[in-house]
This record gives sequence, structure tokens and C-alpha cells, in this order.
Amino acid sequence: MEIPRSEYPRPQFVRNQWLCLNGPWQFAFDDDNRGLAEKWYTGAAFDQQILVPFTFQSPLSGIGTNDFHDVVWYQRTFDVPDSWEGKRVLLHFGAVDYRAWVWVNGTFAVFHEGGHTPFSVDITDLVQASGNTVVLRVEDVSTDVFQPRGKQYWMRDSAAIFYTRTTGIWQSVWLEPVSSTYVKSLKITPNLDARTVEFEYILGGDIPDDIEVEASVHYRDAPVVSGTVRPEAVVRSLSQVVTFGRDMAVWSPEHPNLYDVAVTVKASGVVVDVFTSYFGMRKISVERGQVRLNNQPYTMKLVLDQGYHPEGILTFPTDDDYKKDIELTQRLGFNGARKHQKVEDPRYLYWADRMGLLVWGEMANAYAFSSEYVKRITSEWQEAVDRDYNHPCIVAWVPLNESWGVPDLTGDPKQISHLNEMYHLTRSLDQTRLVISNDGWEHATTDLLTIHDYESSGEVLTERYATLASTLAARPAKRDLYVRGVDHAGQPILLTEFGGVAYKKSAQEGWGYSTAGDEADFIDRLSAIMTAVYKSPVLQGFCYTQLTDVEQEINGLLTYDRQPKAPLETIARLISGRT
Repeated sequence: MEIPRSEYPRPQFVRNQWLCLNGPWQFAFDDDNRGLAEKWYTGAAFDQQILVPFTFQSPLSGIGTNDFHDVVWYQRTFDVPDSWEGKRVLLHFGAVDYRAWVWVNGTFAVFHEGGHTPFSVDITDLVQASGNTVVLRVEDVSTDVFQPRGKQYWMRDSAAIFYTRTTGIWQSVWLEPVSSTYVKSLKITPNLDARTVEFEYILGGDIPDDIEVEASVHYRDAPVVSGTVRPEAVVRSLSQVVTFGRDMAVWSPEHPNLYDVAVTVKASGVVVDVFTSYFGMRKISVERGQVRLNNQPYTMKLVLDQGYHPEGILTFPTDDDYKKDIELTQRLGFNGARKHQKVEDPRYLYWADRMGLLVWGEMANAYAFSSEYVKRITSEWQEAVDRDYNHPCIVAWVPLNESWGVPDLTGDPKQISHLNEMYHLTRSLDQTRLVISNDGWEHATTDLLTIHDYESSGEVLTERYATLASTLAARPAKRDLYVRGVDHAGQPILLTEFGGVAYKKSAQEGWGYSTAGDEADFIDRLSAIMTAVYKSPVLQGFCYTQLTDVEQEINGLLTYDRQPKAPLETIARLISGRT
């Protein structure tokens, strides 16, 4: 049987040796929560089979039920390749929704909370050459509105703007051999103005006092620059800066130039670790009230992209499906996507880097506020920013959307503090990207003023966004644009949800924010909305709702199976502002 999703799952940090653990796993529901007491982790016989990395709710999993099963178990066996003898063995999970307990050969290995971010564990001391067993217990409380869940509905069946839940493993699982000294993570920070790039390494395992790390940068296979760092003392964190010469290729959607990096780690002169990565020399900034890309004014023309697939839900069937979505996004006239309420699979971001698509990285939000919620979202958001820091395609972070998780910003000062905290936390982790405090309305400290407005009349939109004063006075969802005590301070203004024209082009029934009767009506409505956006002297960019239909929402430019609702070139002409 062909292994599903067998491409290398971590494209920003690639080692040559690895073993994919996707494919058939033994599986069981534990609705009575008996597994721990009965020690299922010691090798129980599970009564079902599931195809990893697809969740049991998805058709591709081989199960395909939307019933509530909040505790599930996974089990599979594996052998360690003979060529890994003498190496340490790492077990990696791309994402498991929501809490995961992992045992290897009956011994507890690791716990992780957070449904959208990766985790790893060194299992060297738990494995043998062959006949190993890994067991997962996963808990995902379907009705917990304090849990970061994005668009996953807490009811059984999808409704309104909410979709099918996902529980369990939904990104790749794999093994990787490393030496006793290795690099755990690499953070790459390009500085376009200084013509430098900084490499920050976190080391794992045993750290000898004679370690050295070399980074060699290439562009289209030609060597560009290299540098070596040797610490003066035994440390786990190393940093080095290398400087470019006169010629330097920058990254943009129009010219997605990437530099390749090869990293070699030596101890006592012997190579102990080798891996590759890449980066783009790219700068996103706000200067004199303008959004600028690589120091030039730039209009971001984004599409809202939920990142859902009819067969795999959050997990796309193949790597080519991610690439196809990006190709369609570009052919529709967009230069970017706002990945909505989903920390997207790294393979999508890889293709966005390669193909030249701007991405706004967004957290999957919860829906109610509590101290437990604050702990959960801040922890998982830090992991998300850390995971995706090196991708040049990401130009903005969106920790919160439409006051989800903070529904009482008018009356609860704790929630305003949390809103500001999420902005400043994100900026403390990443000074190289823009941060939107609360996309849609009720902003606090923010780099952009972003507005959600589903008004269907082009005339009303034209009048509403005719001047700065009329824009700031608007309350499209009967919400203030800023929280009390905060005023507009010259931030660029973008319309980041609008449109949402429903047009039933397939057998799928559903709704939208306005409804077109046929293709001509669909184009007329889209034209009126886009004309109003381009007429505005205030708006500096936009994000149209949305790329595809999703379940009961039929307000996409494409159907759920990615068929265009009108000729791509016709839609692209309107999205691009060409008459």
C-alpha cells in the first residue's frame, strides 16, 4: 500500500535520513474513558484501523463519522533501520488535536497540548532494533469553547460559519536519526537593509567544548557566502551573522527568489550533523502610513482561505493539492492568502515560499474567555510563531479574529489587556512582520487597521470608504473599530473580509452574505464590490471572502472541489482592478 502524505514534512529543516510513519494504524474510540485504567498503552487490541494522518471524521481516514468521540487511541509498530545504529532516535508529530499522551514500548514518552503545533521526543532509550510499538491517547473535548479550535464546531453537525471537527493526528508522523550532538532548531532572520542574515541555533544532546557550526548560503546552486561560529564556552544557543556582497536577490510574489542553506556541525573536527534550509531576503514594514514590501509601497490583494478539503478536512490528500490551491489563488488575481483560523501545514507554506504567495498566519481561536483559555492560546501561539518564523511568505501575524475568545471587550478590562498582550507577545517573538491585534474590529495596539464588512451594495461601500473620516466612523458589524480609549494612529487601513457572494454552482446547498442567481449576476455583484474597493482613496489592500465553498458555505470563488464559478480570467480581471 502506498504511504499517504509521504513527502518530507518539515521543509524548512531537512535531514536526509528519516522514516515516515504515516499509513495504517490500529485505532479505537474510548467513549467510556477506560483506556488509562486498563493500560491500553501496554498493547491492547484495538478494534478499528485508521489511515494516518487523516482524522476519523474525514472520509480519507477510512472511518468518516462525525459522532462525538472525545477520547481516541492509536497504535502501530515500527522497526529502526539498521543504518541508524549508534544514532539517537527522535519521534516527531506534525500536529495532534488536541491533547496527546505518547507511549513507546509501554513506557510513557511525552505529553503535548495544542492541536495545531508540532512536538517531538527523543525515544532512543525506549526503542529496540525491531518490533517497537508506539501508542497515542488523544483527548479532544468537542464542546470546550475555551479550547483553541478555529472553525471546528462544538455541535455535531456543521452550521453557520462553523465546520466539521477534527480529532487526533492530522499532520505527518515520522522518525529521524541524529548524532549525540545535533541542532534542535534553526531560526533565520534576514535583514534587507543591512544586507545580512542571522542564524540562531538551538543545540540538542551532548555539547562538547570544541563544537563548530558552519552555514553555507547558495543561490541557484552558486555559492554566495558562508560563516562559522565557535562558542567560547559550552552553550546550547549559538548565533552568527553573515553579510551579503553587492548583489542580492530579494523575495516577493513577483520574484520569489530563495537562498538555500547547508548547515554542517562538527565536534573535534568530525561531522556530527548536516541539514538544509532556505530563506528569502524580504522586508515587510509600515512607513509613513504605507504598507511596504522591500521598501516599496505594496498593495496586498488577499483571499480568505479556510484551508479545508472535502475528503481530508484540515489535511489535504496530497502535497500537490496544496500546490494546486496556490496556483488557483494566483490565477484568480490574488497575490496572497489569509489562512483563516488555521495554523496551516508547513507544506502549504513551503509552496507559498517557492511560488510567491503572501500569507497572513492566523491562530485558531477559542470562543470564550477564562484564565485557562489565556494559558492555552498564549502557549500554542508561541509554538506556531516559532514553527513558521523562517517562511518568507508570511508577512503578518493574526493572533485574534473578530473578538473570538474575547467577546466582552467593551466591558472587561482583562480582555483588553489580553488583546494587547497577544500583540506585544507576538512582537516580542518576531520584529520582522506586521501584527494585527484583532482582525475585523475592536482593535487595540495594532500595526494595521483591518475591517470586516459584508455590505453587498457597491454604492454603499463607495460612500462608506470615500474618506478617512467616513471610514473611521463606520461600524459594519455594529462594532467599533477600536476598543475604548484607543484611536486611529495613522495605521494603514485594509478591508480584510468582504464580498462572500453565494452562488450555487454545484449540488452543494448553502448560504452566503449575498446571493447570485446565475453566473452573470455573480460577476455583476463581484464587479460592483471590487469597483467600490478600488475607488476608495483610503483602503490600501483587501482580503476577499473566500477562495472556495466550504461545507454549508457556498460563498467561494471556487466550489468545494475547486471548480471555478466563472472563467478564472474574468474573476482575475476584477480582483486585479483591471477594467
